[in-house]
Amino acid sequence: MVGNSSGDARGAIASAARRVEAVYAYPHQNHACMEPMNAVARFTADRCEVWTPTQNGEAALAAASESSGLPASKCEVYKINLGGGFGRRGAVHDWVRQAVAIAKEMPGTPVKLLWSREEDMLHGRFHPVTQCKLTAGLDTSGNITGLHMRISGQSILAGVFPQNIKDGKDPVVFQGLNEGGGEAMIGYSFPNVMIDHAMRNPHVPPGFWRGVNLNQNAIYLECFIDEIAAATNQDPLELRRKLMTKHPTHLAVLNAVAERSGWGKPAPNVDGQKVFRGLAQTHGFGSYVAACAEVSVNAEGELRMHRIVAATDCGHAVNPQQIEAQIEGSFVYGLSAFFGQCTVKNGRIEQANFDTYPVMHMRHMPKVESIVMPSGGFWGGVGEPTIAVAAPAVMNAISAATGKRIRHLPLTGQSLKRA
Repeated sequence: MVGNSSGDARGAIASAARRVEAVYAYPHQNHACMEPMNAVARFTADRCEVWTPTQNGEAALAAASESSGLPASKCEVYKINLGGGFGRRGAVHDWVRQAVAIAKEMPGTPVKLLWSREEDMLHGRFHPVTQCKLTAGLDTSGNITGLHMRISGQSILAGVFPQNIKDGKDPVVFQGLNEGGGEAMIGYSFPNVMIDHAMRNPHVPPGFWRGVNLNQNAIYLECFIDEIAAATNQDPLELRRKLMTKHPTHLAVLNAVAERSGWGKPAPNVDGQKVFRGLAQTHGFGSYVAACAEVSVNAEGELRMHRIVAATDCGHAVNPQQIEAQIEGSFVYGLSAFFGQCTVKNGRIEQANFDTYPVMHMRHMPKVESIVMPSGGFWGGVGEPTIAVAAPAVMNAISAATGKRIRHLPLTGQSLKRA
């Protein structure tokens, strides 16, 4: 299904003087909340009460009503503070259904349900698995004449809200790649472009994972832009600027991180190691975001992430300090994608605890410098959009440092020694 199309991308690529191609992939990932799923439920013949940490009280109420067999007017959900949600405690409340089902067997008795870490990790709603083949046609001067992005993989809506699939199309798949004038807009102008999706849904249940599809789409497009820059001997920032002349708000956040980071000047060495930079930008959840990452890679291929400068234009900024905290927290979550993935064996997720599903430690965390630059006129989000630029900015910096292009996550098992 086509999500964004303008001109004749296939024709432009077929007649191009030169082509650049790459295939990227993004794995299943777990929400890995520090607090496993839990609830307290009490059921009687005419009332059902549930105490649970949730991101979506209405969905929890619906789950309690359906599991108890009572109308929603006879159910009550008390929302309590949660130890991590990231989307897992949003649309699907399977643990609430289970707690109520158990409580129905003991009417009047409060029942506390607490999943073990293994139950939590094995019975999640996982980040969708996708691949993306990107093909760009170039003219003799290295200008992009056509771009085709084919995303193949899982649909979150098909697994969570199938009623929202329209004519076989999941519009959420194209976050950050949509044509201009709406939500999650692509930040570049190409003379010919086609972005489509071949839906392939495995049995692993998908869910909304903080940042949703913006995460992998930003990696696919932003890293490929860097590949084109390298193939045509262009500076990655200058190539983006050429493609963003009609996207001034996207360009403003990109220019802000480039200026703050000192793009174009050598970064200071750290502990005798050269430091390299990488860029990324995107639009999602109503906000414009960009990042510049600084990393070093030693002779053994050990990666150190030193600093990320991040800019956010969310329209209006009511509490800048809270926005900065959201940016920092989203980077912790987004960069954890470098460390872990969920794999399937004999139909079952293999990673049951943090010994096999590692996440970011404090020693891995770079310094984060936030630029909050509201331009007014709209209200955008701050908790989810910035997560998407963390990984591609670092991946582009790794390529600058090593000469190697990282096209799939996690980094585990991939050699980062200089090519």
